[in-house]
Amino acid sequence: MGGFARGGVAPVMIWASMGIAIEAIAITVSDLDGLAHVFGILCFILTAIIANFYRDPDRPIPKDEGLIVSPADGHVMFVMRERAIGRRPTTSESFESDPLTGDWHAEPCDEPLSFSTEQRWEAVPLGEEADTDAVRIAVFMSPLDVHVNRAPIAGTITRMEHRMGKGLRRGPFVPAYRKESAWNERVRSLFTGEDGLIVESTQISGRLARTIAPWSAEGDAMRRGQRYGMIRLGSRVDVRVPAAQFTANVIGADAKDPAHPKGEFVQAGSSVLFTLL
Repeated sequence: MGGFARGGVAPVMIWASMGIAIEAIAITVSDLDGLAHVFGILCFILTAIIANFYRDPDRPIPKDEGLIVSPADGHVMFVMRERAIGRRPTTSESFESDPLTGDWHAEPCDEPLSFSTEQRWEAVPLGEEADTDAVRIAVFMSPLDVHVNRAPIAGTITRMEHRMGKGLRRGPFVPAYRKESAWNERVRSLFTGEDGLIVESTQISGRLARTIAPWSAEGDAMRRGQRYGMIRLGSRVDVRVPAAQFTANVIGADAKDPAHPKGEFVQAGSSVLFTLL
């Protein structure tokens, strides 16, 4: 049922009650030369802002097979075919350290599309495509968008890991609309379908309020479009899927399409990002 996201009812009721109480006092006792009405109106304005942020509308979820839906509301920043060129090291492996992105082993996972640990990716040049490539879609969520995130496929959450950003100037403070924000504080979740398909969905915090609130955990079975968490204020969500199996259905801002200068707008749970080839 649509309404407010978890944690949203209390602040909405508190500020609305404060506005009503102040207005009641201003009308029945004294308006303090109009100052009480000003404070009452400010409380109602803040109530409206909080209610807009925590809104959680119901969405029609596509039922067709072979679809991957958007986990977030917002504009598509880019659509990119990528290949893995490194991964997070184990304690016994050699690594190189980057001040923004952290430590990396020089080789990707044996099976890059298993997404078994966080990997480093680069764009695939035309003509060098391989079956181990992934397609990534990044969705930017502005402060005015719905911030509840939904499962891109039906399946089980087989991994959920939290990573902090690196550095002080660029790491955890990069605005979410910039590509470098991929290394902000983030929660990476793997959704594994009954057919073995693994989809990587990464909730990335923004610059102002770096708060990611998962509502699910490893081992939870999810329906397609089911709510699994939210991110507070401006943020983004990245989705990676096997490039050999799926094609992207949306247009990113990187395409420079005049019809979608900010990228196509998508809605969590209802907009289709990928279809099966």
